[in-house]
Amino acid sequence: MNVFYEETGIFKVGAILADNNTSLQIEAVHGKRSKIKASSVFFRFDMPPLAEFMEHAHKIAEELDPNFLWECCTQDIEFTSDSLATDYFGHPPNPVEAAATLMLLQNAPMYFYKKGHGRYKAAPADALRAALAGQEKKRAQAEQQARYINQLNQFILPVEFESLKQNLLYRPDKTSIEWKAFEVACNEKKLSAAKLMERCGAIPSSHDFHFNQFIWEYFPDGIGFNELESQIPDIDLTHLPFSDVTAFSIDDASTTEIDDAFSVTPLALGSFRVGVHIAAPGLGILPDSILDKSAAARLSTVYLPGKKITMLPDNTINYFTLTQGSICPVLSMYLDVSDDFTVTGSESRIEQIKITANLRHNILEQYFNETELNKGTFDHPLSKELILLWKFACKMENQRGKTNDTNSDKIDYTFEITDDQVAIHERRRGSPIDKVVSELMIYVNTEWGKKLTEAGIAGIFRSQINGKVKMSTSPAPHQALGVSQYAWSSSPMRRYVDLINQRQIIAMLRKDTPPYSRENHNLFIIIRDFETMYGIYGEFQRSMERYWCLRWLLQEKIDRLNGHVIKENLVKLDHIPFVTRIPSLPELPPGTYVKVQLSEIDLLERTLHVEFLHKLD
Repeated sequence: MNVFYEETGIFKVGAILADNNTSLQIEAVHGKRSKIKASSVFFRFDMPPLAEFMEHAHKIAEELDPNFLWECCTQDIEFTSDSLATDYFGHPPNPVEAAATLMLLQNAPMYFYKKGHGRYKAAPADALRAALAGQEKKRAQAEQQARYINQLNQFILPVEFESLKQNLLYRPDKTSIEWKAFEVACNEKKLSAAKLMERCGAIPSSHDFHFNQFIWEYFPDGIGFNELESQIPDIDLTHLPFSDVTAFSIDDASTTEIDDAFSVTPLALGSFRVGVHIAAPGLGILPDSILDKSAAARLSTVYLPGKKITMLPDNTINYFTLTQGSICPVLSMYLDVSDDFTVTGSESRIEQIKITANLRHNILEQYFNETELNKGTFDHPLSKELILLWKFACKMENQRGKTNDTNSDKIDYTFEITDDQVAIHERRRGSPIDKVVSELMIYVNTEWGKKLTEAGIAGIFRSQINGKVKMSTSPAPHQALGVSQYAWSSSPMRRYVDLINQRQIIAMLRKDTPPYSRENHNLFIIIRDFETMYGIYGEFQRSMERYWCLRWLLQEKIDRLNGHVIKENLVKLDHIPFVTRIPSLPELPPGTYVKVQLSEIDLLERTLHVEFLHKLD
C-alpha cells in the first residue's frame, strides 16, 4: 500500500512499511525511509505503481485550467479538493486525478485560498482580478528586464535609460527593473556601473561624471541659489567712517571673492602704519536670515580646478568683494610699525575704504620676487609699499620662530583650464607674495582671536597640538604657526567659521551683545558640521586635481616621468601634485629620484599603472 501526503508544503508519495495509527513508516521511490504523521496523508493507493504515480499526476495537473475550475466553484463557500475533482471529472476521482487536483489548487494561490488539510475557498473576483493584473505586470516587467539586459550586454543603452542615467550612476532605486537589469549586466560583464555606462556611450565627459557625482551627494538641490540670486544686501553705510588709504589686494587671477586688502601709510621718523582690511559681509548677513541659513548649509566655498561652488550668491559676493575702484565696507586692523619693523600699537575699526588696485599673482610675481628684492627695489607703482610689507612679513615670521620652516621649500600647484586644456604651474611656497599675504593673515587672525579672548567673547578657534588640528570655542596654541591662539576671520565670504567670528568681532568693537554666547549650542553644531564638510570639500578638490593630472599626462603624451620616493613604494611624480604607489619599486631610501613608466590611465577610476624603470643619480 502506498500513500500520497504533504510534507513542508510539498506533495510526496511513499510505500507503507509500518502503520502505527498516528504515524507511518514509509519508503520513498529512491529508497529513503522516514516517519510521517498520519494526519499529513491525503489518501492511500495501490495503482498506478509508486514510481509512475507522480509523473501521471503532474501530466494531468498541467492539463487542468485554474480559471475554469475557479468558475466552477461557489463563491464564499469552502470546499474539499475531492468535491472539486468530482465536479470536474464527473466521477469520484481516482488517486491520480485526486493528486492532480490537489497540485493544481496548491499551485494556484491567486485562485484558491487554502483553508485547511485538503480544504480551499475560491478567491473573490476583485482579489483575483487584482492578483492576475499584478502577475501580468510582473511578467511584462520580467520580459522588459530581459530585453534591457540583452541590450546592455551588447553595450547599447536602452532608450528608457536616457532620463535615468544620473540616477543609475549616483543614486539608484534598487527596486526598479532598470537598476536590476543594470546590476545583472554589470555582474555578467564584470564592470562597474560607471564603466558599463561608459561602454554604452552614456558618459561623454569623465570630468562631468566626477563633478556630478559630488553634486548629487552633497548638493542634492543643485548649486544655484534660486531666489537668493536676486537679493542684494541692504546696509546703511552712511554711519561708517571713510578711511583715505591706498588699499590694494593680492590674489591669484581666478579669485572673485576678494576678502582682504592692504595699505601702507608713512608716519614720522621712518615708522609706518600697515592696514589689513577684511571684507565685511558680517555687517549685512544677519544671523538666521535666509542668506545666513544658505551659507550655514554650504559652510565653505568648494574649490576644484577650473570651477568653484561659492558659499554665497554672486550678488552678495559682488556687493562685498574688494573690487578695484569700489568703496567697500571693511573690518580693518591698523598696525603701527617702527623703523625696525616692530609693532608698537594696533587698532581695529569698522569703516569704508576705496580699493585702489587688485594685484594678481601672475602679473605681480614678474616684479615682486626674491631676485628683484635682492636688488633693493623694482619697477612697480606700489613697490615701496610691497617692500615694506615684505620686510615686515619677514620680521613677523622670525618672531613666530618659523624663518627656517621646511614648509617654505614645498611646491604649490595651480591649475589653469582653458578650452578643456590644462596647464599646471609650479610655485615654490614662501615666495614674497605668499609670505606677505600669509603673515598678515596669520597676524590678524591671531590678534583678533586674542582680543575676543580678552573680552570674554565666544569665538571659534583653530588649534594644532602634536600634529592634531582641532576646532573649538576655547583658545589653544597652534604649534605649526607658532601662535598662542588662532581664530579664522580673514575669509568671511569663503568660510562660514570666519563669518561667525567676524560677527563677534563687530559686536566687540561696537560694544554690542555678541550674536553667540559661549553656551550657544549652535556654535558646537557649526564646528562639527564645518569640520566634516571642510574635510569632504578638501578631499574632493584633491581628487579633481588628481583627475586633471591624469588629463595633463594624456594631453602632453607623457609616458615616462621622474619622481622621488616618499617612503616604501610611495612616489611623488615631478611637475604635478600626484602621489602613487609603485609595486615594482625596489627598496630605496626616501628622497631617492627614480624614472618610471606610465600606462593604462583610467579617467573614470582616476588611476594609472606605474612601473619602476631605474634609479637616477
